[in-house]
Amino acid sequence: MNILISLAGLLMVANLQAATAYPPVTVAVNVTRVSGHSYYAPGAAGAATDNEGFISNAGFVVTDEGVVVFDSLGSPSLAWALRERIREITDQPVVKVVVSHYHADHIYGLQVFKEEGAEIIAPRGAYEYLDSAVSEERLEERRLSLDPWVNDDTRLVRPDLMIEAFHRFSLGGIDFELNYLGSAHSDGDLTLYVVQDRVLFSGDIIFEGRVPFVGDADTKRWLETLEALETSELMALVPGHGPAASDPTGAVARTREYLAYLRDVMGGAVEELQDFATAYDAADWSRFENLPAFGAANRRNAYQVFLSMEAEALGQ
Repeated sequence: MNILISLAGLLMVANLQAATAYPPVTVAVNVTRVSGHSYYAPGAAGAATDNEGFISNAGFVVTDEGVVVFDSLGSPSLAWALRERIREITDQPVVKVVVSHYHADHIYGLQVFKEEGAEIIAPRGAYEYLDSAVSEERLEERRLSLDPWVNDDTRLVRPDLMIEAFHRFSLGGIDFELNYLGSAHSDGDLTLYVVQDRVLFSGDIIFEGRVPFVGDADTKRWLETLEALETSELMALVPGHGPAASDPTGAVARTREYLAYLRDVMGGAVEELQDFATAYDAADWSRFENLPAFGAANRRNAYQVFLSMEAEALGQ
């Protein structure tokens, strides 16, 4: 009995230490229920370091045998705040974390769930990011720009299971489908479909109510992915950024429209041997300019697409 009491005491101390290990965020990390078992925490629209780094969404699904989390937010502190919200809903442990893609605003919280013992599931392409100089450079930059929430104790967490094809698993009577999309928004993208809830967690292949971040995405593949995405049976679609879509088909169409316009304008410039600045200034951005993040992202997005379409024209 004394041994049991001692073990319980050690667990309580460990939990208290974990609770104080991460500098607390001052932004509110709230969650919204989107269907029977599915919830999400919506980040704010903004650049990567705005809102204490809380600019992307995370989701979770509560089952009788544990919780499945989708993405882990942009700092361990944010992930810990999300874990506290989950604890308010269920005392079940987090047993799996599905990572939509390896970009900083979706992965820096992974260590919180890994320390709990969760299995980390990620798409093929994660190691291209993890083994690149960019991953370390980005982490060093965020240790400055998001200090104290990203700091010297923040680490990159490697996946336990790599997905490179359709994958299905069940937990607590709930069926989950992982759809590997290849390189679209990132080096590897993954969606999670909760079958009984008819909820799709899309990651960053969908941005709702704001301008997408293109980065080094393969926009041709991204568009093809969106065109093939089936949304007619969905009850809810939770994007990587922006609110859960009440009109999933419309959300896909809006992201597709933006990417298609970028490619149309920049592809035309490349074909006409026009310089980027001239093409950008001549384009009609009026349908997008009132969206959040337009000022921060649009010109950079357009330039990235201009460069990629130059490469496409050269067959690279």
